[in-house]
Amino acid sequence: MHKVFRSIYILAGCAILLMATACNGLFDGVYDEAPATASVTTEGQLLVDASSWHDWYYVDFDSLQDFIERKDTAGLLKAQTTFTRYPIPTRLSTGTGDGKTGIYTYWFDVFGKGISVNEKRSFAATDAQPEPQSWSLAFHRNNVRTNGGAVLETKYASLNDIPKNSSVFLGATFQEDEWTENQVWEDQSQMLSSLIGCQGIKINKVLSSWLKLDIPPMPPAFTMNSHVFIVRLKNGKYAAVQLENYIGADGTKCWLRINYKYPY
Repeated sequence: MHKVFRSIYILAGCAILLMATACNGLFDGVYDEAPATASVTTEGQLLVDASSWHDWYYVDFDSLQDFIERKDTAGLLKAQTTFTRYPIPTRLSTGTGDGKTGIYTYWFDVFGKGISVNEKRSFAATDAQPEPQSWSLAFHRNNVRTNGGAVLETKYASLNDIPKNSSVFLGATFQEDEWTENQVWEDQSQMLSSLIGCQGIKINKVLSSWLKLDIPPMPPAFTMNSHVFIVRLKNGKYAAVQLENYIGADGTKCWLRINYKYPY
């Protein structure tokens, strides 16, 4: 009986490790989508390595538009592929915190009904998430945030098919970012116990739905939604975005190739 339980424990540990590495390219042949090419060579496309558990990456559409207006092609292509990492805080540097900002440790039922079944186990206050002075969207693995914006999913599967401008969507319902405590996975240190440290932060659940992670099965399964999403920014302008691919040239998952149109 002891050997049976030991075998189950080892199997569980291996399965958890599969989950931990799901966005790190260790299962390159598991998924159907073809890897993306190594670089962006055209205006209107982002290539963001969002595979890190520990960092957010930000894009500012106004800054990209400035490159276009200056006809600085080299600067634009660099800006569409090079992003500064903004680490997720894991400690509180001063004070006692606001009681909300921090790392939430959740237990996930990875060997039963799946990660949709989970329970909060602990909370540790941290500093607020750092961010640049000006930004439009932020990316972390399969999570996306807006900077005070809102998002609408359309039925269109290509930027070439969407209406000429955003006025068509003026009467539609756009979804703002929502607070979450168990979506932004940051800490893997207790994964053998099915515990994951998650950042408490607002994300846009509509836009984040363009890449869904399911556990079980093992290894984890990704589902990509290639619909075009309309982003209403806090400056009143609109952008159209579409996830074209989530696999990097080396097979790394959560390497996002994003088509965009701005202003839209």
